[in-house]
Amino acid sequence: MGHVTAVLGSRWWALAVGVVVTVCAVLLAVAAPTTAHWWVGAAALAVFVVVYLVVGRRAADGSPGAIAFIVTSVVTTGALVSVDPPLAVFQALAMPSAWVLTTSRRAAIVANAFIAAATGTGFFVALGPAAATSAAVTVLFSFVGSVALGLWIWRIAEYGDERARLLDKLTAAQDELAALHRDAGVTDERERLARELHDTIAQSLAGVVLLAQRARRDHAAGKLRDDTLELVEDAARAALSETRTLVAGSAPVELSSGIAEALDTLAARFRRETSVAISCDVALTSPLDRDAEVVVLRCAQEGLANVRKHSGATAVRVTLVDEADTAVLRVEDDGRGLDPDAVPDGFGLSGLRARLALVGGTLELHGGPSGTTVVARIPRETTA
Repeated sequence: MGHVTAVLGSRWWALAVGVVVTVCAVLLAVAAPTTAHWWVGAAALAVFVVVYLVVGRRAADGSPGAIAFIVTSVVTTGALVSVDPPLAVFQALAMPSAWVLTTSRRAAIVANAFIAAATGTGFFVALGPAAATSAAVTVLFSFVGSVALGLWIWRIAEYGDERARLLDKLTAAQDELAALHRDAGVTDERERLARELHDTIAQSLAGVVLLAQRARRDHAAGKLRDDTLELVEDAARAALSETRTLVAGSAPVELSSGIAEALDTLAARFRRETSVAISCDVALTSPLDRDAEVVVLRCAQEGLANVRKHSGATAVRVTLVDEADTAVLRVEDDGRGLDPDAVPDGFGLSGLRARLALVGGTLELHGGPSGTTVVARIPRETTA
């Protein structure tokens, strides 16, 4: 067939050739009418074996070697059947090999027609005109059976090739989609860091510069006071604190041991760096997939970063539970409540909403006098 190359060199075809040639040799030795007939049949088998070993097992479909092997099969079939009709069993090898070594259905059918014609000629030579009808019926059944089986196998092979092609395209599309998701995540993270740097550290450093300029003018005028230097120091300390907060909020947390351990590690780091009491509770009925775990961890990091920077909380609670068909992450604090409608982009929530949207999730923010709660919901069907 057109998608097969040098298939006759496989061990299964070598076994098939060996079995059919052996059967024909045995039949020839037992039933050859005369010594001359035996020599004709033996010579035909010998030529066929030589052509198979030299050309056939290395032949690619449609190549000159393949054509030579098919022609040899046609001649060998005719010669063997003319020696002894039971040697028509050789068709069991000749006809399938014609299907394998041709490049189209039409070429395979034509090759099988020549093999059938050679078989019919052999019957005519061996049995004479009296057996023409029965020989024709036998040849016709062999030919029709070969064509039907060949077309069926050819269709299966084409179906397999098509499935393989579609699978390759699907794999390529999935790889491309994964790359786009990674790129989108990197872009979102860069935008978030840029906003954080602009809204916090850049503003603080700008204040330090202004205070330093004021101190320099006061020094030049002989009016430099200690409270001016104290303001510079306080502003620099604030910038340093904001830098440490930003680094801590973006520090990587390993997910190799699962989301529960990752959230415990994140909570322990938050407790150590802020001295704020924090509890973490994970109760899932089944594990999340990797993408969902990454999103949950990122939501928890951003939620704790906002608690660290804005809430003034004394206690924080992180929970991850299943509610119906949804995995729900909550980050609750007892600090200053935020108005969800007045939260600026600098809080990083817009990036989290975009990240959650990639897995079909949503983000909610609830604020009040008793604190703030960030709620991330991820549909379970996307995490199965």
